[in-house]
Amino acid sequence: MKRFLLLLLIILGFNIEAQTAKSDKLFFSDALVMHLPKYNKEAKASYRYREFEKARSLFDTLVETKLKGTYIDNFKFRNLNGKEVALYNFQKPVYLLTYASWCIPGKGEVPALNELAKKYQDKIDFVILFWDKKETVKELSKKFNTHIKVFYIDETTNQHSYVVKNLKHSLGLPTCYLIAGNKQIMNIKRSVFHPYNLSKEASFQLNYDAIQSAITNNLIGNSKQTAPINSSIISPQ
Repeated sequence: MKRFLLLLLIILGFNIEAQTAKSDKLFFSDALVMHLPKYNKEAKASYRYREFEKARSLFDTLVETKLKGTYIDNFKFRNLNGKEVALYNFQKPVYLLTYASWCIPGKGEVPALNELAKKYQDKIDFVILFWDKKETVKELSKKFNTHIKVFYIDETTNQHSYVVKNLKHSLGLPTCYLIAGNKQIMNIKRSVFHPYNLSKEASFQLNYDAIQSAITNNLIGNSKQTAPINSSIISPQ
């Protein structure tokens, strides 16, 4: 009887510890609620006074101290057949890029993505999320190879307002989310637009190097690691 009670206490202890650990997990959407208003206020002031370097620094600081280390929510999108797919369906690390038809990528960006998606297909899921209607996205998807999964959200249907609020209207677009296999956000990056007078080859190389660097520094070899969470992330400022 004593052994049974001891075993029961051990099991209960493990359950309590697991629940406590789970409650400590901070999700991306909750971090935005706490920290986005302050960032938006300061960023708008910077852009108003044309302090672009300060605005970029504010974004980097928000990501580095408030968003990295949080866990992405289980957002749901639609594939090109109109079927809803959850982000948590992907078991591998995810390279998630949010896009729209009115954002014109650099001439070498899509070819670089295609090449890297082919190279890392066994290690990473490459996901492109378009904020567009299905018909438009179907046409745009032809630019990407079969190693890249293309999804869309049509805002006119008003069925994914929660996703739109968090992934589009919070940080803008195009934005890249580097997500570990356990769904922890390792980094968030904005696309860098290179001069259009670059040759196609030079543009490809710049994009290839930048994307591969983001992948190798945040996803490859980090499947069992976690991004550090700044202690100040727990309470809003």
